[in-house]
Amino acid sequence: MDDYPIGNLIQETMVIFVCATTGQGDEPDNMKKFWRFLLRKNLPRNSLSGTKYAVLGLGDSSYQKFNFVAKRLHKRLQQLSGTALQSVGLADDQHDLGPDAVVDPWLKALWEKVLTLYPLPVGKEIISADICPPSKYKVELLGLSNGDAAMNDSITSSDTTESISPCQQHPFYARVISNSRVTAEDHWQDVRLVKLDITGSNMRYSPGDVVMVQPPNFPDTVEEFIQHFNLDPQTQFILKQNDEDIPLPWQLPQPCTIHHLVSHYLDINGIPRRSFFELLAYFADDELEKEKLQEFASAEGQQELFSYCNRPRRTTLEVLQDFPHVSSTLPFEYLIDLIPAIQPRAFSIASSLQAHPNELHILVAVVKYKTNLVKARQGLCSTWLSTLKPHEGDVRIPIWVKKGTITFPADPATPVIMVGPGTGCAPFRSFIQERTSNHIGGNTLFFGCRNKDKDFLCGSEWMSLVNENLLQLFTAFSRDQEDKIYVQHRIEEQKDLVWQLIDKHKAYFYIAGNSKQMPTAVTDALKAAIKEGNNLTDQQVEEYMKELEKSRRYQSETWS
Repeated sequence: MDDYPIGNLIQETMVIFVCATTGQGDEPDNMKKFWRFLLRKNLPRNSLSGTKYAVLGLGDSSYQKFNFVAKRLHKRLQQLSGTALQSVGLADDQHDLGPDAVVDPWLKALWEKVLTLYPLPVGKEIISADICPPSKYKVELLGLSNGDAAMNDSITSSDTTESISPCQQHPFYARVISNSRVTAEDHWQDVRLVKLDITGSNMRYSPGDVVMVQPPNFPDTVEEFIQHFNLDPQTQFILKQNDEDIPLPWQLPQPCTIHHLVSHYLDINGIPRRSFFELLAYFADDELEKEKLQEFASAEGQQELFSYCNRPRRTTLEVLQDFPHVSSTLPFEYLIDLIPAIQPRAFSIASSLQAHPNELHILVAVVKYKTNLVKARQGLCSTWLSTLKPHEGDVRIPIWVKKGTITFPADPATPVIMVGPGTGCAPFRSFIQERTSNHIGGNTLFFGCRNKDKDFLCGSEWMSLVNENLLQLFTAFSRDQEDKIYVQHRIEEQKDLVWQLIDKHKAYFYIAGNSKQMPTAVTDALKAAIKEGNNLTDQQVEEYMKELEKSRRYQSETWS
């Protein structure tokens, strides 16, 4: 939205807004300027009296502030006298059928409303769904490259220190110092502490910030994909615009090899969406394949698609292998339309520049699990990071830093309560290192894991700080006794301490970790401590919590 000239909004007669929610109900990075302008108090109340609008939110109901930005935007547009075409759409990534369960009926109702307000001119009609849309880009094949298939890769990865401020378009290629497993070898979960050298990067970060990592595809799946389409990895091509409003993908060099395209751009390990099957069906000559693809693309076939694709986590490559006939007829230029780009992954930074100058640490839980498919599912970025072997040579990975959604108090006298089970302790390791490197105490950490001897992440560091009276630590090892004990139980046990810190010492309270049951259970334990500490009613507790949130003394950073 920040690319839009916001001053023109008052002149628009109809606008459709599509927005996501990040962090603790925050607007995305590409909406911040737009949102700040919209919140200006000097905007006349009738600024948008001539504007009709609709808002579609893309959210995840496992987060506490589900679609918060879409709801706020809808309310603000109403305050400025905009006319809503229909109620705000609240798409949910947690729905069995994904966001489409809300998006499809919302869009259908929207277009019906739009066509009523703005009928098509005489002689014009809606493009039939049977007509295949043109490809986004024209592709010109240039033949084989002079070098090996990885030539483009080496060109891209050599640009490591040129950028003044590393970003997604110009990442910094950080050298991997070490890649250590920090869970026991016989523990089910492989967690890595990856240390990176950022010397010369011009990157600065603070506790609470995140580092973005851009992973490549697995070499074996790249080879499978290239063989499946019978492509030559050394073939070069250039892209040209088919539509002047659609820019060329900046991630791809010009010219580009097929090997680079598949290794670094196409998300062949992602789970394909409904639109994938809709586009693929246009090129199906085999009747059985065409019928199945059309079923998966239809509104009626979404439960079937969920069972085939989402539930077992079937990848794009595996789907294409299940449809060999259409794969053989798919034009090369449509691959870029069909398969989205690999998205960078975000990790909470787990180190402090004061404690470790020119270094950046991340805690990585390696994702690997079984479904009803024969091959185990693997997280693309975490698995790739776990395979890096810095002791065998100069290993570098593309990274850049972004501001996080949680902020810590600047006053060193302010006590802080942190609840971070598992890798949720990462941002707290950063903050604790920042403080304790200056011998500042007032740090209370509730840490949880399964076993003290298996996955007590950074345990020796915490114990050392406890011995120096710089950290107060409460641990919950859920499987080390018959009854499971979690971090919320430790908070319940320490309710008097928590209340004293929160109320009398104005402590900040933070939660980080998995977004399933833990954040709600911890928040409930905090509410119970507040209620009992000052003998409040449930309504008064809710008001107290609202004040904590408003003053940023209660913050939560969770992920699914």
